[in-house]
Amino acid sequence: MSNAVFFCSCKMKKGASIPDFLLAAEKLNNEFISKQKGYISWKQLADGDTWADFIIFETMADAKKFEENSVNAGELAQNFYSFIDLDSCQMNYFTIEKNYE
Repeated sequence: MSNAVFFCSCKMKKGASIPDFLLAAEKLNNEFISKQKGYISWKQLADGDTWADFIIFETMADAKKFEENSVNAGELAQNFYSFIDLDSCQMNYFTIEKNYE
């Protein structure tokens, strides 16, 4: 069975502090995301003010359950999302078909 990727791209709010955003992301990862079933890794990608989360899970079911469970992240998620223009978010789920590492 292929691993699955939760991929979400978005824009930062104007004037958002990137160092503070990264601290919020690290706290969210350490205290919530990394504890989700099937979690493998989270990479944050940036291209100017466009950012993307690339979170790998063991299975597609784990990735989709993560999104369902994200409502339980509470204040950690609220702090993370406070830096993001939520209207700009685009989310996808991918299966990893081939890995060239």
